[in-house]
Amino acid sequence: METPEIAATEKPIPLWPSIREALRGSHQDFTTGSLNRAILLLAIPMVLEMVLESLFAVVDVFWVGRLGADAIATVGLTESLLSLVFAVGLGLSLSTTAMVARRIGEKDPTGAAVAGVQAIALGLGVSVLIGVPCLFYAPNLLRLMGASSQIVATGGGYARIALGGSGAILMLFLNNAIFRGAGDAAIAMRLLWVSNIINLILDPCLIFGWGPFPKLGVTGAALATFTGRSIGVAYQFYRLLRGSQRIRILRHQIRLNLGVLLRLVRVSLTGILQFAIAHTSWIGLVRIVSIFGSAALAGYTIAIRIVIFIILPSWGLSNAAATLVGQNLGAKQPERAETSVWRTGFYNMIFLGIIGLLFMIFARPVVHLFTSDPAVIPLAASCLRIVSAGNIGYAYGMVMLQAFNGAGDTVTPTYVHLFGFWFLEIPLAYFLAIRAGMRSNGAYVAIVVAECAIAAAGIILFKRGRWKRQKI
Repeated sequence: METPEIAATEKPIPLWPSIREALRGSHQDFTTGSLNRAILLLAIPMVLEMVLESLFAVVDVFWVGRLGADAIATVGLTESLLSLVFAVGLGLSLSTTAMVARRIGEKDPTGAAVAGVQAIALGLGVSVLIGVPCLFYAPNLLRLMGASSQIVATGGGYARIALGGSGAILMLFLNNAIFRGAGDAAIAMRLLWVSNIINLILDPCLIFGWGPFPKLGVTGAALATFTGRSIGVAYQFYRLLRGSQRIRILRHQIRLNLGVLLRLVRVSLTGILQFAIAHTSWIGLVRIVSIFGSAALAGYTIAIRIVIFIILPSWGLSNAAATLVGQNLGAKQPERAETSVWRTGFYNMIFLGIIGLLFMIFARPVVHLFTSDPAVIPLAASCLRIVSAGNIGYAYGMVMLQAFNGAGDTVTPTYVHLFGFWFLEIPLAYFLAIRAGMRSNGAYVAIVVAECAIAAAGIILFKRGRWKRQKI
């Protein structure tokens, strides 16, 4: 798997100095030198960035869990709809990271800045197209998802703010993709600290009416998160204009470049489809789980939030692999790109495997941190145990598919997701949950089977090596 020449040149890396450098922001050229050190310098801030992104969801469900099953179900249904926004954001982000990383690898910072501007313009346009309709029709969307009239009454305001303000999510993803592609992962990490501190403070204040704040209930959770993310986006724009050693957007570069924009759109469309296929399958799963009542839906929501909290850091490792693939292909070093993927996948497998084992053993105590509802706890614990059983498969699968995306090949992961999620996961979930009588547990078993199948397909296709010839 690894190239012997690359492996032979590796030397032990100084751990603590490298960690400090990663947190400060490294100036290393990731196309040369120790590959292990390059992975470490990129992965640490990217993992922490994803931990911070996942904190939004965990903090919300921690406080909302005190409001009862209907409030938790509101968050779960809205999050399943927001998954479409995440699909668009991730699709735009992966093409942006690939293009910026390729230009940085080619030692063309001007081209990287121009690509970043086109990505921002595209993101702003999409934010308006998605946010405005959702602002008006959010309660109707909840009804379409099978919400009861009580859930719609409780969570209509939450859904309006969360879905109508989804542009903040899109731009947060997109601007961080620019920083990641340039190798400025520490900046992306630090700005999420700002967003999360604001969210941590505002969440309980707006939900429960602490101090001078109004008591908004579950709606307060959406407002707190939207405020934190919006301030983070403002800080991102400030840093892009101020610039860093790797990338800076100059005022005269803030204009449309149709050639670059169209290339970005072409890659982004497949990327959006790729994540839309994956995320809409989660909507299908939520719809199946909702058949079994609010307690099952609340249990699913809590367990999946916990799983996301752990899997998002693994996305940080996957993003590190994508950046290394893009920059090293730009520098005409495909073998170094390939080696970085195998190593990152192995490290990710160890991390997620350990976490999965702990969750399988301590599922109930972990769930109890988020809810004390006796009807919800056993259902959430069962979901957490079953889904965690597939962690090793998730670990390799996400790294392999992100490697394709980092190379600019968004088509291959799209086909893999289509077959894995819609031709395997959803039919299997329906059969196991309803026909085989396994109820909500059947849907969770289907998740594990589908994710492991996707990982196997990703490994086989990656070894064929066609991604090395991808142009972007």
